[in-house]
Amino acid sequence: MAEDSPFTVDADWLQARLGEPGLTIIDASWYLPAQKRDARAEYNAAHIPGARFLDQDAVSDPDSALPHTLPSTRHFAQYVGSMGVSADDTIVVYDGPGFFSAPRAWWMFRIMGVFQTYILDGGFDAWKAAGRPVTAEPTKIAPSVFHADFDAGRVASLADMRRIVETSASQIADARGPGRFTGAEPEPRAGIRSGHMPGARNVPYSALSENGMLLSKDRLRKVIEDAGIDLSKPIVTSCGSGVTAAVVTLALETLGHTDNRLYDGSWTEWGGLSDTPVVTGPAKTAKE
Repeated sequence: MAEDSPFTVDADWLQARLGEPGLTIIDASWYLPAQKRDARAEYNAAHIPGARFLDQDAVSDPDSALPHTLPSTRHFAQYVGSMGVSADDTIVVYDGPGFFSAPRAWWMFRIMGVFQTYILDGGFDAWKAAGRPVTAEPTKIAPSVFHADFDAGRVASLADMRRIVETSASQIADARGPGRFTGAEPEPRAGIRSGHMPGARNVPYSALSENGMLLSKDRLRKVIEDAGIDLSKPIVTSCGSGVTAAVVTLALETLGHTDNRLYDGSWTEWGGLSDTPVVTGPAKTAKE
């Protein structure tokens, strides 16, 4: 296991265990259009031997108008069961850069009851760059029955967020970049207002890793506390569409903070409504 986080494994650890029974490797790569990367095409061209591809858009609620919304327990169980994943497996997820979309899959598996789920520190880009084994061979999959045990208490709804904004009952950590948080940059999705929820603090997901590696606990703590977040109090993580919010969730859990939820609708839901309060500019400090 990686030294500083109980939720990551390093490349040496994983390479030494390739092919072990009970170890399931999942490529959970997903990219924004601006990144100009095709996750499935990259997987088909090269992946860690034995890895299965998890489509972040397919393992979502088909009835939701929002992007990759958390699916029902039944839908999730059917999808990952068809991938040959069992809830008894040790699961290692990865994405290209390391900590972009893999934490979303890590979070989903954990809230569905699979706590032995880890993220590959450094990601697949570093794995390839180091000359570690890759293959284009399709992974042989035997479907399995996946038993999900969903923890609804780890997910925040729109109603929850309206209440939090009104009462400040929880802190809000927004994982989007500073330009989108302040409203200086437009949202990538059409029809979504710019800015952030009143009271939210900006913890950009990109500030929590370096060269594809999760920061040390001391550095994670500094980034989060410098953003004005009190680690002794409840926190809800949010982002553009619920993916990179999980990077902040991972950082919180690494620091032992467990009183946290992820706002699944995130800014696409909040900023897409006409009756939700939106503010622009930097986050207000307690002194203001």
